[in-house]
Parts: sequence; C-alpha cells; structure tokens
Amino acid sequence: MKPNCFCLLIAFTAAAAELPSEWKHLQEFAVAKPGLIKLSLPADTLDAARPGLEDLRLLDGAGREVPFLLERPSPSGAVIHAAKKFNVNLIGQTTIILMETGVAQPIEAVTLETPAPNFIKAVTVEGARDQQSWQPRATGQPIFRQPNGASQLRVIIPAGVWPFLRVTVDDRRAEAIPFTGAKLHAVTAEPAPDETLAVSVAERTENDGQTRLSLDLDAAHLTLASLRIETDEPLFTRPVSLAVRQVTENAITEHILARDTIYRVAVEGFPPSARLDLPLDLHLAGRDLLVLIDNGDNQPLRTTAVRATRRPAYALFLAQEPGAYRLLVGNPRCAAPRYDVATLGGQLKGATVSPIKVSALAANPAYHPAEPLPEIQDLGTALDIAPWTYRKHVQLSRAGVQQLDLDLDVLSRADPSFRDLRLVRDGKQRPYLVERTSIARKIVPQVTPAPDPKRPTVSRWVIKLPQPRLPITRLTCTTRTALFRRQARLFEQPTDSRSEKYERSLGQASWVRTPPASSAALELRFDTTPLTDTLTLETDNGDNPAIELDNFQVFYPVTRVLFKAPLETETALYYGNGEASFPRYDLDLIAPRLLAEEKSAATLASEELLRKSAAGELFQLSSTKSVVFWVALGLVVIVLLVVISRLLPKATPPQA
Repeated sequence: MKPNCFCLLIAFTAAAAELPSEWKHLQEFAVAKPGLIKLSLPADTLDAARPGLEDLRLLDGAGREVPFLLERPSPSGAVIHAAKKFNVNLIGQTTIILMETGVAQPIEAVTLETPAPNFIKAVTVEGARDQQSWQPRATGQPIFRQPNGASQLRVIIPAGVWPFLRVTVDDRRAEAIPFTGAKLHAVTAEPAPDETLAVSVAERTENDGQTRLSLDLDAAHLTLASLRIETDEPLFTRPVSLAVRQVTENAITEHILARDTIYRVAVEGFPPSARLDLPLDLHLAGRDLLVLIDNGDNQPLRTTAVRATRRPAYALFLAQEPGAYRLLVGNPRCAAPRYDVATLGGQLKGATVSPIKVSALAANPAYHPAEPLPEIQDLGTALDIAPWTYRKHVQLSRAGVQQLDLDLDVLSRADPSFRDLRLVRDGKQRPYLVERTSIARKIVPQVTPAPDPKRPTVSRWVIKLPQPRLPITRLTCTTRTALFRRQARLFEQPTDSRSEKYERSLGQASWVRTPPASSAALELRFDTTPLTDTLTLETDNGDNPAIELDNFQVFYPVTRVLFKAPLETETALYYGNGEASFPRYDLDLIAPRLLAEEKSAATLASEELLRKSAAGELFQLSSTKSVVFWVALGLVVIVLLVVISRLLPKATPPQA
C-alpha cells in the first residue's frame, strides 16, 4: 500500500468532511455476503478514471482500502493459416475450389484471394473429413470487389475442425475470375466477452461524397469491441473508415484506425445477404469516434442507428464482510496501487461475474477542485512582435482550456502552414496546438455572369471571394438543366512581379447530367489555393445551349487553436510573418489530456494592422519603380526624337 494513499485508510461516512478530497467521483454498491467478487466496472467509471485505471480505489464500509485485481479480457490473437493444398477447377458455370486445410484447430472463416478488380459472386462452402461426406457450412454468401473500394472476400462459417473445405463459386451471371489462394482463420480460444455500449451521433456531415458521423461513445478509455451501422437501404456497398483525432508535430489531425466494408447485396438466385457489423477491438483514449462512410457517386447512406459493444473491465476482490462498498476515481496525480493480490491472478481470473449493480457516478462533496492541467506553463519565452504584421485580441468567456476557430482574416493572411501563429500575453508566448479538422465550412461568394463576346460558345462566371489566399478546397453549384455534358475550368489572374496579369489554373471537372436528373450539386475540387479573391469559371458549350448555374458555394476546412488561459489576462493572436519558423512547445506531450478537457469557445476581435506587409511594401516599391521607369523612358524617347530631328537634312526651299 503506497504512503500517498494514507487518507484512504481513514474511516468515513456519507458526511462530506470525512471523504477524501483528492478524488473527484464516487460510486456505491452493496455486497450481500462475504466471498470472491468479480465486479464489472460501469462505462461511466472508466470514463471518469485515468486511461489505465491508476486512480481506481475500492473502500469497504469502514473506509478501509480493499486490494483488488484488474482484469481486461481481450480476444486471443488471430491465427491465420494458408491452405496446405489449393486446387481450382472450372466445371460448367461454377468455379470449384478444393482445399486441404492442414489446420487442427476449428476454422471460423475463409478469405479468398483474387486479383480480379470488379466482381460480385455468390459462394457456397462445404466441409468434410474424408472428401466424401460434404456438409454445407455457408450457402449463397456474397464475395465482391467494387470500384469504390468496397471489398468482401471473407466468408464466415460455423467454427469446426475440417481437414477439407470445398468452395463453389457461382459463375452463371458473370464470367469466371481467377483465384490464387485462401487464408484460413482458426479459433484458438473462447471468444472474449462484450457488453452493450450506449452510442449517440453527435454530428452528421455530408461532405465530398462522404458521410461523416461524429460519435459520442458515452465514455472514454474503452476497448471498442464492435460497431454496427444500421440502415434501411435495400442494396448498397460502402467502404467505412474509423478515425480519431491525434497530435502530430504540434498539430491535431485525424488518424485512421480501421477500414472495412458494410453491405447489403443480393445475387440473383440467392437470398439477400448483409453485413452491418464491424469487428474491431480498438483501444480508444477519448469518447469521440469518427465514422467516415464513402458514398462515391451514390446518394448518402441513410443510417437509422449506430450501435456498439465494448470489452468489459473487471475488478476482482475478496469481500471480508457484507455491506456497502465504494469506488473512487478521478485523481490525476496519484500513483497506481500495488497489491499482493496480483500474485493470485491465475486463481481469481476463473471467477464468474457477480450480479452487482453499481450506482451512478456521483460527485464527491468533499472534493477540492484543482487547477486543470497545472503542468502547462502559462507563458513561454519572450517574443519580439516587430516582424509581425497583424494582430487580433482573443476574447475569452471563462478560464481553462480554450478552443479558438481561425477566421477568414487569419486564414487569408497567415502562412498556409500556420508557422507564423503566435499567442502572446505580456510580451511572452502562450503555448498552443493547431488542430486541422475535416469539418468544412461554406462561404457564399458573389457570382456574376461574365460572357465573352469573342467566344460566344463559352459561358463564364466571375466568383468574388471575401479574401484572397483562402484555403478553399472545393466549389459547388446547382443547375436546373436536366441533360448536359460540360468540361468546367476554374482559374484566376494574379499579378506577377512586373505588374502583369497571368492565368493560373485552380482546377477542372467534367460535369455530366442525364435524366432522370439528380439533385446532387455539381462539384469542382481545387488543385491549389487561390492567390486572389477573384476567380473565373468557364464551361465550353460547343453547339449546345448554355447551362444555367446558381447556388454557388465554396468550402474551406476548419482550423482551430487549442490553449490554456486564465480569464483575467489579455491574450492576442499574431500572424503575418513570412520569416517566422515553427514554434516548439512541450504542450504536445500532454495533448491527449488537453483534448479530453472541457473546452471553452474563444473568439477573435477585429483585426489590427501593425505594419505594412512585406508584400505590400514590395508592391508599392514595384509600382513606384514602374512609374519612374515609364517616365524616364518617355523622356528618353523625347530626347531621341529631338536629336533625330536635328540630324535630318533641312528641306531646301523651292527656287523662284
């Protein structure tokens, strides 16, 4: 028992003054009789505790600390074998694959291997011990690979020991495809237990042919066992990616954890087959999970619900007497306990789960709240702000961890890498993290038709943005024209160092619409960031009538700055320094905890111009030099004309 836990040895009752003040939360449960208890820890316990449950403590009715053993069951590692023998034969309108497994363990799935890029077929799997008495294991199961990236080559079968497997592929409705091998998935242990997990969809965004679901898993520090995406769509295939936010090089990005495919397909002659469950076993630090569904050119997938299961976490202990027991969590600084009971792990792990109900998480009335993330240094080194061009004061609503969305002014004038961002208070830097999200915000630009009289077959629109150099990623618009095919081209005309305009391509797209007309917006992706605030869109109509476009929208990704600040002090955001290098802060060492903290939304005040930008000074200097150059050139021309006129022979007057 560690010395810093001496407070837990003090007997306490429900009175707030007698509860330990270092722990933020408590829960109660009752033990009916003495003996070995295997307690399944509720999700809210895991959510309030530290990731490794280092702060979990168990107290009996007298306030004594009770030693316990933590158990986190997980499935055994998958054992995958290649088939010992693999033979393929084409018989009539079927492909027959005969395998000698060479596997002594029960087999629960077969994954076929093929280089074919685009197909969908139904398969039947049979098992035998002597190649004579074949028993059906799966019938009419689909295998496919789609151009949108969706793929399903794994066939689930009831677990069993089969020396021989026979897979029959139905080729009646499409030509046969080659198969090069198979992987056999063997079962080596009992499946790990799971429990239902409450899941809610916090946000749904349709973006770039992708449905983005932001899930609240109801708790952090979980092992997500499976995820099920329910939909009433009759037929579909969709690639699905699961992602979380993580810190990379002082910035927050979205990291892909897993990729899989959900589907509901029907092969003619066989009943429809569906797979909506994703087996995962992912360890998640936070309670947020992003589900990215790739719709391609299809309509967004209608999702009716998202369900999940988690791996349980158990606390095993010996109850010396019946009565009330308490769980304590929520101490960010205590060390993990070390109990002698850990040596009895082999004996305790065979215990069955006790049917005990734990009360809801409650606040400890004696808890004394500490400063959030006290290890974060409020201020860093001093900063000479002379090279910075712009400043905006940051407006806070309360102290603590702040979330600041960069506005259009900052996005336009800061370096695209954001290496020149600085948060400053009293002349010193305030550490921060940049979070680049996949959330897209829209801008409705001013759009004016601009036909070119010299090119009557071309339709042109001038698109005016609120700022130059905005990180625009795509443009969308709609049309009422039901049938057309056009090549769209987007460009701008920035000015070079000689003050001359040139054409700079930003992107192009092929727009096609055939009846029945789709309501989906026309879309063009940007190849690069615009330099100006004036864009031109062109479509060549050929000999066809012009198409009408309206409802123009442009989209840019949301970028945020996360930092910690007290309320009473003034903080300002500086930007616009092309010579600045990336700052290096120690804040990224505790980035997961920063993300987990409750955040307040900070805002930016109006922009202040601290000095003329280098680009502006260069432009002014260039313009001045240009004027001087043309004036000088004009004077030289005049002088030359005068000199030439004097050198020419004078005309002789005619003789009378």
